[in-house]
Amino acid sequence: MNAIINDVNRRQEFVLLFDVKDGNPNGDPDAGNLPRVDPETMQGLVTDVCIKRKVRNFVDMTIGKEEGMRIYVQNKGFALNDLHQEAYDDLKIKSTGTKQKRDEVERTQSWMCKNFYDVRMFGAVMTTGVNCGQVRGPVQLSFARSINQVVPLDISITRVAITKSEDAKVVETDAAATGGKRTEMGRKALLPYGLYKAYGFITPHFAQDTGVSEADLELFWSALQNMWDLDRSASRGMMACRGIYIFTHESTIGNAPAHELLERVKVTRKEDVESARSFDDYIVSVNDNNLPEGVKLSAIGV
Repeated sequence: MNAIINDVNRRQEFVLLFDVKDGNPNGDPDAGNLPRVDPETMQGLVTDVCIKRKVRNFVDMTIGKEEGMRIYVQNKGFALNDLHQEAYDDLKIKSTGTKQKRDEVERTQSWMCKNFYDVRMFGAVMTTGVNCGQVRGPVQLSFARSINQVVPLDISITRVAITKSEDAKVVETDAAATGGKRTEMGRKALLPYGLYKAYGFITPHFAQDTGVSEADLELFWSALQNMWDLDRSASRGMMACRGIYIFTHESTIGNAPAHELLERVKVTRKEDVESARSFDDYIVSVNDNNLPEGVKLSAIGV
């Protein structure tokens, strides 16, 4: 396989493999935070938003203070309109909301792309009051789907910390002392194991519009490979990247259909394994023979 090609003028598609053991990779708030599943097949699901969140956090923690590398969608209490206003203030433009002139929106949009890594890469809808337009990002991800069925578990746990002060008090009566909880019940959701596959796409035309650089692409690959080690939590168990397979085209519009290339990466459970509980229970096969002319295959994290 070839080395990674970080050329914003070439179309790329990729397969991302990652797994989780004894953890919850992406809880569903509509189902009591149980791991997301396809109800028909019981395959596990992880949203594209969840994966992008990890990329954003990696960039923010590693080089987020450097020029042009800020993160727009974050969880630090910053209102999006306040970030839009920064663009207007810096460009000395007065915000008029929905009545903003097109050229002024385009200028603020370019400012946002220049200053925020995730706007450049993933795009953003920035028409919320202080209007910075809408950016279509060059990097798009699919939902991740587990290779096989998963079994979401909802486990009861006890804790010694009491929530309410009145529950902790002991009431003395003539008969006996009552009340005074010692424990409370809680719950924890997890999967014993799941190996997931997600697809990604990089479109050069949009990368040129947003100003994505080769350094931006290089950082993206590094994030996909290493972000799992900076996203640890007690609820996520063991999560790790198990491989990224990148198809790079010579041309901007591409040299072959994306689905035909992505289907060359196949993951199957070993025949003698009834219930997969580790990555070693699977076989990853990559067909790199007779690739279409103008297409190169790279792999990292393998």
